[in-house]
Amino acid sequence: MAKNMKTMDGNTAVTHIAYAMSDTAAIYPITPSSTMGEIADEWAAQGRLNIFDQKVLVRQLQSEAGAAGAVHGSLAGGALTSTFTASQGLLLMIPNMYKISGELLPGVFHVSARAIAAHALSIFGDHQDVMACRQTGFAMLASSSVQECMDLSLVAHLASIESSIPFLHFFDGFRTSHEVQKIEVIDYEDIKKIVNYEAIAEFRARAMSPTNPTIRGTAQNPDIYYQGREAANVYYDQVPSIVVEQMKKVASITGRSYKPFDYVGHPQAERVIVAMGSGCETIEEVVRHLLAKGEKVGLVKVRLHRPFVPEFFLQVLPATASVITVLDRTKEPGAKGDPLYKDICTAYMERGEMPEIVAGRYGLGSKEFTPAMVKAVYDNMMVAQPKHHFNVGIEDDVTHTSLDVPAFADTTPAGTVQCKFWGLGSDGTVGANKEAIKIIGDNTELYAQGYFAYDSKKSGGITVSHLRFGKEPIQSTYLVNAADYIACHKSSYVHTYDVLEGIKDGGTFVLNSAWTAEDMEKELPAAMRRTIAKKGLKFYNIDAVKIAAEVGLGNRINMVMQTAFFKLANVMPFEEAVALLKKAIKKAYGKKGDKIVNMNVAAVDQAIENLVEIKVPAAWADAACDCKGEKDEPDFVKNVMRPILAQKGDTLPVSAFEPDGLFPVATSQFEKRGVAINVPEWIAANCIQCNQCSFVCPHAAILPVLLTEEEMAEAPETFETIDALGKELKGMKFRIQVNTLDCMGCGNCADICPAKQTALVMKPLETQTPREVPNYDFSATIPFKDNLMRRDTVKGSQLQKPLMEFSGACSGCGETPYVKVLTQLFGERMIIANATGCSSIWGASAPTTPYTVNAEGHGPAWGNSLFEDAAEFGYGIQMAYAQRQAKLVDLIEKALQGELPADLAEAFKGWLANRANAEKSKEYGDTIRDILAFTHRDELLDEIFENEELFTKKSFWIFGGDGWAYDIGYGGLDHVLASGEDINVLVMDTEVYSNTGGQSSKATPLGSIAKFAAPGKRTGKKYLGRMAMSYGYVYVATVSMGYDKQQLLKAFREAEAYPGPSLIIAYAPCINQGLRKGMGKTQLESKLAVQSGYWPLYRFNPLVADEGKNPFTLDSKAPDGSIQEFLASENRYALLEKIAPEDSKRLRAQIEQDYMHRFAMYDYLSKQEFAPVKAASEPVPATPGGEGCTLSSTAEHSGANKPAEPCDDGRAGK
Repeated sequence: MAKNMKTMDGNTAVTHIAYAMSDTAAIYPITPSSTMGEIADEWAAQGRLNIFDQKVLVRQLQSEAGAAGAVHGSLAGGALTSTFTASQGLLLMIPNMYKISGELLPGVFHVSARAIAAHALSIFGDHQDVMACRQTGFAMLASSSVQECMDLSLVAHLASIESSIPFLHFFDGFRTSHEVQKIEVIDYEDIKKIVNYEAIAEFRARAMSPTNPTIRGTAQNPDIYYQGREAANVYYDQVPSIVVEQMKKVASITGRSYKPFDYVGHPQAERVIVAMGSGCETIEEVVRHLLAKGEKVGLVKVRLHRPFVPEFFLQVLPATASVITVLDRTKEPGAKGDPLYKDICTAYMERGEMPEIVAGRYGLGSKEFTPAMVKAVYDNMMVAQPKHHFNVGIEDDVTHTSLDVPAFADTTPAGTVQCKFWGLGSDGTVGANKEAIKIIGDNTELYAQGYFAYDSKKSGGITVSHLRFGKEPIQSTYLVNAADYIACHKSSYVHTYDVLEGIKDGGTFVLNSAWTAEDMEKELPAAMRRTIAKKGLKFYNIDAVKIAAEVGLGNRINMVMQTAFFKLANVMPFEEAVALLKKAIKKAYGKKGDKIVNMNVAAVDQAIENLVEIKVPAAWADAACDCKGEKDEPDFVKNVMRPILAQKGDTLPVSAFEPDGLFPVATSQFEKRGVAINVPEWIAANCIQCNQCSFVCPHAAILPVLLTEEEMAEAPETFETIDALGKELKGMKFRIQVNTLDCMGCGNCADICPAKQTALVMKPLETQTPREVPNYDFSATIPFKDNLMRRDTVKGSQLQKPLMEFSGACSGCGETPYVKVLTQLFGERMIIANATGCSSIWGASAPTTPYTVNAEGHGPAWGNSLFEDAAEFGYGIQMAYAQRQAKLVDLIEKALQGELPADLAEAFKGWLANRANAEKSKEYGDTIRDILAFTHRDELLDEIFENEELFTKKSFWIFGGDGWAYDIGYGGLDHVLASGEDINVLVMDTEVYSNTGGQSSKATPLGSIAKFAAPGKRTGKKYLGRMAMSYGYVYVATVSMGYDKQQLLKAFREAEAYPGPSLIIAYAPCINQGLRKGMGKTQLESKLAVQSGYWPLYRFNPLVADEGKNPFTLDSKAPDGSIQEFLASENRYALLEKIAPEDSKRLRAQIEQDYMHRFAMYDYLSKQEFAPVKAASEPVPATPGGEGCTLSSTAEHSGANKPAEPCDDGRAGK
């Protein structure tokens, strides 16, 4: 039977098996595991059958803890169940993992192993999460490659069924989960042949059932608990042999054999590395290279990590090994060694003799692990005294643990074609490269590998695709460092990155730019020109942006650049590649209609015609650097930020970073990415000075500038101004300044401009930058005139400096405008607890942060704990400040009891009376500080002066998205709102889990397609605001910037001033919603959402109720009947019409009816008049009688201060 070879990533390979072997799956999104749940959900929606000839029942939960609980319940109910998770998500599952293993339930957890959020969040791979589960009782199986992901997933499921022990199958996050490889797919019919159906029947027979009832989960006392824990030993003793047997069964249908420990290398190896995970692939590649040179080296790959069986390890290890290095991809601070090292040491200790064992650590957070680093590890074993407990891959200049890494050969198999593609996060580069791998892998005999590196920006970030194609299997689990072909899809990158690093002599370089051959001389940096000439590169240029625009694809240049790749890389015959590419276009876009298909086909044809070879002048070999002088920038920017942004972060030493992970604010201003295609040009004559363009700008790239005549004297000639309008601004000059290098080009500003003739027109970036950069630089020297107009108006707010600027959010982001405006209202006294999600990623992706400071150095203090606990984290911060300020109150009251200057006593009294008022607390606090600064201070006054930061009332905010607020964090959010404390919550509701790629949440409306809701969500949206209003003392508002900016400002102002908890739910259009108008229309979309009745606006203010009035105000008009048009304008609703037209019709009708009912209810509530409330009755005294028990004498109720006294516990029948 012919092999079934397919191109896929590790997540897909795992899901292929998990779907086959599961009855049910309980899922929750977390990077990089989300894809597995998404694929399972899609397959179920498509009707795919498992090996039991049934669709898998896939259910989404509200958190990983919930998913683990559901897995436990499903297993207890007799269904074979899987889940998929990583990192903190896995840690949330640990309590249930103990229960599942304790009850001998055969579930499988597939984990794309990922770093743990400690000093910082990392979504990338290592083994910290799975190593935290060693003690849970789960067996643990490790895969090293995409093929192993498929094979060992099957071993995990088979062994779990056979042994009744749950399995944790793990593989490296991103490096394996997202690596695309050509692998052999295991057929479901073959799987059926090796499954133990009797064991499954026995498992099902143990299910909870009223026909055969048992009790599970008893409470046990000291007399028996211990014995119960030991009773399962026999099951664990059998696991290793069962795993071996299942590995043989898998080999019988695949031809690929595995052992609990596999050895590769010289049979008499002297130096051996022990490792697990994707690093084994790189090590094996180096071993083969060194063996060819006659070196006696080897590698032991750990497959079965728990139970750890020393005998199996010692069986495969050559007896000649004199030095062993154990590599761990995790860190246990404070331990004398990391887990795998301690396992190996224990194995030898119990044996009684041992070689020299060296401990090493590598690859945390997906840090590169290259052949050169492997060579350094082997070299370390050759010296008389090897370095112990070393790090490899970083420069540790603090504790000096790192190994020196030598230059080393290219160890990829001979003939492998290696390619790198530099792209922009939204230009389709990654998708195009995945398609190229699929075309080559599925239609040739070649092996293919793809890996994709990203920065942490959203859709406007940098991507680097690393592709390899060859006749031999590819084990190079590291980035391409010796490229045959490099393509740069964004011309501005040539000034920022070392794009040609590692290109081979005679390689091919393709640039997407609007530059002519003549332009290259002045546009390309001298270093790049020298590389092109000295390495004899074949250099091509194509204006992909122009081609894409002409055929109607906008900024999606993927088809153009993909065609150029097939033309120039010589991986397969070009004519065949074009035919397959056009076939793939029809398959991918056929459902969207002929127009879309034809546009993409036209892009392919135009690419062939417009690819230009650039003749390289010989003089380029000696091109001199026209380097400009070094800018005057902070040390952090020069020494840390710049290298990281230039993709050189791997070179930074340990000493460059703070031990507690803190980063400075106000750094995004130095980035200047210049990635927009078009930017706004200000037409002064048309401007009405409303400042709405600045108000809605998602990236704070538009600023109204007010200048005096004196300040104008230094302005550039191109700095056009007009007379400022408004009596407060009389005599001032006004200008709207566009920051072209920080603009993302969405065009919302131009779209919403209310002037009769628009005052903003979108123009190509290159036409604006030469003029506007000097203009912006000048405007940045002009102080903000922030005290001339009321701060809480649309126009006045924009005269305040935005204290959140130039974020890494998507172009047109619906979230950032709300936060930017909030910082213009309260930023200098804000403390923000931010849930993990989009707002934490665009808000704090190292090395830059958009949060900045005002002229006094004050600005938002920002912190992120985890995804699930933002409310509690923010509550804790407020709790700390409440206690600290209470201490300050005590000190001031104590000071008032003594002799004080009259002005200081008056200021103290004023502050005590007004400390809950933001403006007055600052006013009195400033007075106190100024007096104390020049007064002789005793110890008491000195302590008060040292706490001056507590004078101004802080504005506490909790930020998060709907995935946090409606799902995983809802319990904490509810508790914090119920607390009555003065904390404000901003929920940016995109109606999906935006950050992890658009999965369904409880905010996702009925009928909306989302990941985890492939056939359209079948339940309605949770009404978070209504739930919060039920407390009666929580301020609640829904807002939509595009519909009513005044209502938004009013809600922000009222919420912040309200002396209790507030909840603001903001409508935030998102790229995941598939806006057919494009992300340049997000403000319009949020306006239409309100007009159609999709997103009604209201405010619930308990202070109004205290006045005897209706606290509920409906701020939006009745729906205008356009909701069906609104739904049809977004792919999340429109695509269901193509997939399931009848369902779509029914669900859309239902959502319209539901939303009409909802508005009618809000309208009814808003029109109710409050009748006077009768005064409260007098309290009734307690009736005399016997004393009942408040506590009984049990272990739970015992306590040192609670004597167990006799009482009436109800047994006497009174």
